[in-house]
Amino acid sequence: MKIWFRRIHLVLALLSGLFLVSLSISGGLLLYAKDIQAWINPQYWLVETEPNLSNQVYLPLSELVERIENQTQQKVHIIERAEQVNHSWQVRLANKSYLNINPYTAEILLTHRFYDTFYGFVMSWHRWLLYTDEQDKTPMKVWMSIASLILVIEVAFGVYLWLKPKHRLKRLKIKWRANNRILLHQLHGTLGILLAVPLMLIAFTGMTFQWPDQTKAIVQWVTLGQVEQHGFNEKVDVLNINYQLDKAYIKAKSALANGSVYRIYLPKTDEQPLALRMKMPNESHGYSWSWSNPYSGKALATFNAGEASYTTQVWNFRYKFHIGEFIGWPVKVLWLFISILPVFFVFSGTYLWLKRIKKKPNKHVI
Repeated sequence: MKIWFRRIHLVLALLSGLFLVSLSISGGLLLYAKDIQAWINPQYWLVETEPNLSNQVYLPLSELVERIENQTQQKVHIIERAEQVNHSWQVRLANKSYLNINPYTAEILLTHRFYDTFYGFVMSWHRWLLYTDEQDKTPMKVWMSIASLILVIEVAFGVYLWLKPKHRLKRLKIKWRANNRILLHQLHGTLGILLAVPLMLIAFTGMTFQWPDQTKAIVQWVTLGQVEQHGFNEKVDVLNINYQLDKAYIKAKSALANGSVYRIYLPKTDEQPLALRMKMPNESHGYSWSWSNPYSGKALATFNAGEASYTTQVWNFRYKFHIGEFIGWPVKVLWLFISILPVFFVFSGTYLWLKRIKKKPNKHVI
C-alpha cells in the first residue's frame, strides 16, 4: 500500500507540477501586488494629504459622483473606499472601466481596465493563466482549481507516508551537513509535515472561489451549521426624479453605526436601492450590508455579518485567510513562505525521483 501511495504521489506531482509552480509564484506575488504597484507608480495609487488630517475631509458622495460623471460622461456604478487616508479610491463606471480618484478633490489619477494593472495582471495569472478565449471566458480557471485540489491530495498523501513508519518525530530532524540528496529529502518531508495544515487550507480556500457550492457544503458539514445569505431584492419607491444620495448614504451608514464603509454600490436602475458593503469591528473583511432609498434617504434593511452564525463567519473568513491578512504582518510573511513552498516541493521531489532512477542498477536478462 505504501508503495502505491508513493507512486500516486509522484504521478500527481508530475501531472500538476507546472500548474503548482505557476500558482505558487503568482500567489506569492499577489500577496504584495498592491504594495508593489503603489511603490512603482505612487502618483496613481497614493494621494497627498494635509499635515493636519482633521482639516481634510472626503467630498460628499453626491458631489464626488457628480464630478466623476461630468468628467467621464459615464455613470458611476461602484466606489471602493481605501482603508488608508492617503490611498486613492477605486471607481467602476458603467462601461466597466476603472478609475483611481482622489477622494478629497475627485481628481482622476488613472483610467484603466482592472486586469491591465500589476495587481490585476498577477490575479489573472494566478486564477486562469492569463488566457481568455474568443468569448472572453477563462477555461483555464477550472484547471488551476484542479491543481489546488491535487495539492491538497498530495499533502494528505505526504502526511500518510510520514505516519506509516515508526519513529515519526525523529524523521523530522534535519541534518544540515548531509549531502544534497539527503538534505533535500529531509527538508521536503519536514516542511511538508510542519506546514501541512495551513498549506491545505490555503489551497482549499482558493478553491472556494471556483466551486463555492461544493466547498460551502464542506464548511457547513464540518461546522455543523448553515451559511447565512444576505440580500435585499425589493424595489424602492421612486418618489421624485432627484436623488438624495448624501442623505441616503448617511442613513445607510448610520444603520450599522460601528461599521466602516468598504464599497458603495450606486443604483443601476431607477428602482434599485443604494447599497453599502460594510466591515464591522469583529469582521475580517467587509461582509455586512446596508440598503437605503436614494430618493427619500430612508434606511431600508441591514445585514450584520459580524452577528451571523459561526458557520457564516468561518465561511466569510476564507478570503482574508487565503491572502494572509489577519493578525498582522508576521502572518503575511509566513504566508509568503508557504505560498512558494510548492515550487520547492515540485523541484525537490523531481530531483529526488531522478536520483532514485539513476541509482537503480540496470538488470540484464541473460
